[in-house]
Amino acid sequence: MTYAPVLPLSGYAGWTLLNRTMKVQTAAFNKSPEILRDEDYFRAKIGSVKTADQLVGDRRLLKVALGAFGLDFDIDNKAFIKKILKDGTLSSTALANRLADKRYQQFSAAFGFDLSIPATQISTFANKIVTAYKSREFESAVGDQDADLRLALNAQRELTELAAKSSTETTKWLTILGNSPLTTVFQKALGLPSSIGSLNLDQQLSIYQTKAEAVFGNGAISQFKDSTKVDALIKRFLTRSEADQLIGQTSSSSLALTLMQQTRASMRSR
Repeated sequence: MTYAPVLPLSGYAGWTLLNRTMKVQTAAFNKSPEILRDEDYFRAKIGSVKTADQLVGDRRLLKVALGAFGLDFDIDNKAFIKKILKDGTLSSTALANRLADKRYQQFSAAFGFDLSIPATQISTFANKIVTAYKSREFESAVGDQDADLRLALNAQRELTELAAKSSTETTKWLTILGNSPLTTVFQKALGLPSSIGSLNLDQQLSIYQTKAEAVFGNGAISQFKDSTKVDALIKRFLTRSEADQLIGQTSSSSLALTLMQQTRASMRSR
């Protein structure tokens, strides 16, 4: 049985408590029998894998491999995953390079099956993938109870890494726009409507940068190398999300009350 994170609060209060207890909770989660079995199997078997066919052909290995990049929902899309891995990332026409979601690119590059010696033959590879897998699985377990806290955890991890990269600000923003979980956090935190997704990428990019500058005083993703900026983003996201949920609940209650009043009035008039 996998350890279930303790989340007595939601919203930003829940986020604060989760961060305060993160070390203890993740340690307990990582000792769960299912997690330990996945880790042991991956460490024991991955060194013998030298091709994409071998990885995709072993569901237990593939579960950890995909899970490490948040792509576990694709575990049954074997032909697609095999294509991603076989193409690699060295060619501009490689499938992973043409997809908006750059997690596929990171996944393919990490395994390096298009290289003469794949990364699976490197002694430190298993540790790298297992560490990422356990982190993602903990986020997933949190998400089973609170989807917003899972999005916050994902943003905290991915945004810090993205902000530190040497790529251009445009590339960083496009990476966010190609990553649905990150887009959800930014969209909500910046108070942008979901309809913004129907605009072309150049328009979206301009709007996000302008709004970020108005809210944070800076339109660059590099600012999120500062952990206080990341926390400010997450606080806005969680606070706005909680407010929207409250408004939705209030609206539903008002509608139910109106219907009850109408029903009673109709019965009295008979």
